[in-house]
Amino acid sequence: MSQWPSTKARLVLSALLQFGWTVKRQSGTSHRVLSRSGWPDYVFAFHDREEIGPRMLARIAKRTGLTPEDL
Repeated sequence: MSQWPSTKARLVLSALLQFGWTVKRQSGTSHRVLSRSGWPDYVFAFHDREEIGPRMLARIAKRTGLTPEDL
């Protein structure tokens, strides 16, 4: 598996949206419920400018199908 780089949350969210996820609903500024056909809903709970580290990116990838090449 490729190494995950630290990445800004807005770039991760953008990659997820391009990957087929949609924002089902949003609560406040950080919590967004994302949905995609064939996948359980995923709560993306990060502020846009927040830095997401490699371990958290790996957890997000496991639940959303995201790959390092998608970023």
